[in-house]
Amino acid sequence: MTTTLPDGINTFLAGAGWDECIVEPLVGDASFRRYFRIRDTARGRTAMLMDAPPPQEDTGPFLHVARWLSGHGMRAPEIYAEDGSRGFVLMEDFGDTRMRDRLDVAPQEEEAAYRTAIDAQVALHRLPPGPFAPYDMAVYQREAGLLTEWYCPAAGIAADAQGYAAAWDEALAPMLVRQQPGVTVLRDYHAENIMLLADGVQGLIDFQDALVGHPAYDLVSLLQDARRDVPPDLERAMLDYYAAQIEVGPDFEADYARLGAQRNAKIVGIFARLWKRDGKPRYLSMIPRVWEAMERDLAHPALAPVAAWFDANIPADVRARRGSGLG
Repeated sequence: MTTTLPDGINTFLAGAGWDECIVEPLVGDASFRRYFRIRDTARGRTAMLMDAPPPQEDTGPFLHVARWLSGHGMRAPEIYAEDGSRGFVLMEDFGDTRMRDRLDVAPQEEEAAYRTAIDAQVALHRLPPGPFAPYDMAVYQREAGLLTEWYCPAAGIAADAQGYAAAWDEALAPMLVRQQPGVTVLRDYHAENIMLLADGVQGLIDFQDALVGHPAYDLVSLLQDARRDVPPDLERAMLDYYAAQIEVGPDFEADYARLGAQRNAKIVGIFARLWKRDGKPRYLSMIPRVWEAMERDLAHPALAPVAAWFDANIPADVRARRGSGLG
């Protein structure tokens, strides 16, 4: 965590009516974004400052999605001020209690917390899809391709990238018609991106990459979490809880497996990239959990073409180690 303050921050805060405040750097995420808590002790208030420096980051998508979510009754942070040229966004402070942190110390609250998170998905999926780009085959392929682009070279595997893309085309094509007209997909909806607020509501963060896609995607993100273990029986219970409130078709379970395998392949690639390119080795320790979930997804008949590719290209001993050969 760096404690260096971004240039122009005091001018921005003064213009927003938050001058003479204490600026506290916070732990960042896997991007170029940084966060600061702004304490106005004179007025007894706090705010959160996101520093998303151009050209690596763009505040526009975050603001667009935040305002749409808030305008439709979802609990995104209120925006107080923003300066896109500098990459500054001053917003409501949701505090420090993430769902993941709370469950680490209060595991007995796990089922209730996940039910509330599913309730938020139900509310979101009952809305018309937002004004966002579609989650189409090109996006799915680009994401899944991160595995052959980053993980395979890092593991010393000469993979058949063309065959990999063809396998995903075959597996995902039947699903595309079932994500029309689609729902808003936050794309990174999991226990570290759900904040527990003082009023008992769960707050949403890290949604700037929202697209319009399949309702199973964010369920996969939540229930096959790369960062914490979600017991299979809880995963099953939460899928049933969702299906009790939202009508799902006969292919929903197959599509859930499709998106689980696609997302988990993407995450393995991203975590390898974070290590190899960005010097963040801590993400390597999460890869075994992701591999384990992906193996369960690949066992579904809907993933037969992709499973066959993995059998032919990722050696059994590497798959057994679940990525531990990296690092």
